[in-house]
Amino acid sequence: MINRRRFLKCLAAAATTPPVATKAHAGNNGVGPLRADPGELLDLPEGFSYRIVSKSGDTMDDGFQVPPAHDGMAAFPGKDGRVILVCNHEMPPAFPEYSAFGTGFKALPGQIKERVYDHGGGTSPGAGGTTTTVYNPETGRTEHQHLSLAGTEQNCAGGPTPWGSWLSCEECFESPGTDFSRGRLITRDEKHGYVFEVPASESGLADPLPIKAMGRFEHEACAVHAPSGIVYMTEDRHYSLFYRYIPDIPGQLREGGRLQALAIAGRPAQQLHNWTGDLAIGIGESLATQWIDLDDVDPVENDLRLRGAAAGAATFARGEGLCNAGDAFAFTCTIGGRQRLGQVFLYQPSAMEGRDGEQQQPGQLTLIAEAGEDSLLRNADNLTMAPWGDLVVCEDTSGQCGLVGIRPDGTQYHLADNAYSSSELAGVCFAPDGKTLFVNIQYPGTTVAITGPWPA
Repeated sequence: MINRRRFLKCLAAAATTPPVATKAHAGNNGVGPLRADPGELLDLPEGFSYRIVSKSGDTMDDGFQVPPAHDGMAAFPGKDGRVILVCNHEMPPAFPEYSAFGTGFKALPGQIKERVYDHGGGTSPGAGGTTTTVYNPETGRTEHQHLSLAGTEQNCAGGPTPWGSWLSCEECFESPGTDFSRGRLITRDEKHGYVFEVPASESGLADPLPIKAMGRFEHEACAVHAPSGIVYMTEDRHYSLFYRYIPDIPGQLREGGRLQALAIAGRPAQQLHNWTGDLAIGIGESLATQWIDLDDVDPVENDLRLRGAAAGAATFARGEGLCNAGDAFAFTCTIGGRQRLGQVFLYQPSAMEGRDGEQQQPGQLTLIAEAGEDSLLRNADNLTMAPWGDLVVCEDTSGQCGLVGIRPDGTQYHLADNAYSSSELAGVCFAPDGKTLFVNIQYPGTTVAITGPWPA
């Protein structure tokens, strides 16, 4: 587990130091320069290699096709060393021919349609959802793949739970009705903008039940505080909130709970973008937090964040990736910072998180990185904590997108680079044993498994 105090102390000390690019530290505590990929898919350091795990358009074991737009993802332990990957697909319903069903939705048997959240009037069913892949690291082969959540849309990020499921988030706010989108007529039968829970199972479609108590908004990512069962969530809007959901019964999210938004103690409605000359928060600075109860969390209008800010919640510049980082939680803001090139925050929960006494021992919010012209990192998105204690961050920026590591001393290094398309990288996660790193090239949609001499 990473030492939070050491991590923050090192980052604060390195805040004014230009980041070090790709230079390996002594003692095998780093990686070398990237090498051009002969396959023209993903550049990696010397000694590293990848295998393709999932590719859009391929036929899965259930007869459906792999949708494109691979996004958020998590890895779970399977049988005999296998890895179960649950992967989001950030697809709108405007292009049903690219969905898992292709053009054959009307011909599906009733027992399948019962597990599809939004039929779209039979013509434009939700084209997002999740696929589940069983991968064998020993052989480097994909052994099974199936559709695991159907009929949702714009499934962007999410997060794994300690009880073995994936929380898949819709990054949209759509209502029933018919309209034109991208030159096509779209019908929706259901409301969208929810979180859905998908068991990390080796077969079958999940029950497509929206967890409405977790809020209806443009969800991005989730992470679970294991001691309490609280779920933290980000939101991809220019003025977004950082949320937490306190379930009535830990581990049973569908049974109801309270939705709250983070605020800065003594600084109501604080904007943490750092877009102006007067910085709201400096690198390495920690601010005491409090939480504000939200009402009408399943709204008709897309105004939850606006009402939260009016009640005193802090706002962020496009909250995106979110992950467990030891006993804390790291999350990114894609266009935060003075140069709008991205920020990385760390939330340290209170010792009394979500309970009486929390106000006397408040949680802490710390800005641990802010990208600038001297940074390798641009527009941070999905991220994960590596087994050796660094953050590994996906980029979602114009031009080349890569994986950037952030060491506890604040230096940065390239871990991978997509030099062959303009697609963002997404869904970065490690296998349970820490030996394989999985990442998605979002368009047209490819999952790769990376192995090599990882830092000690």
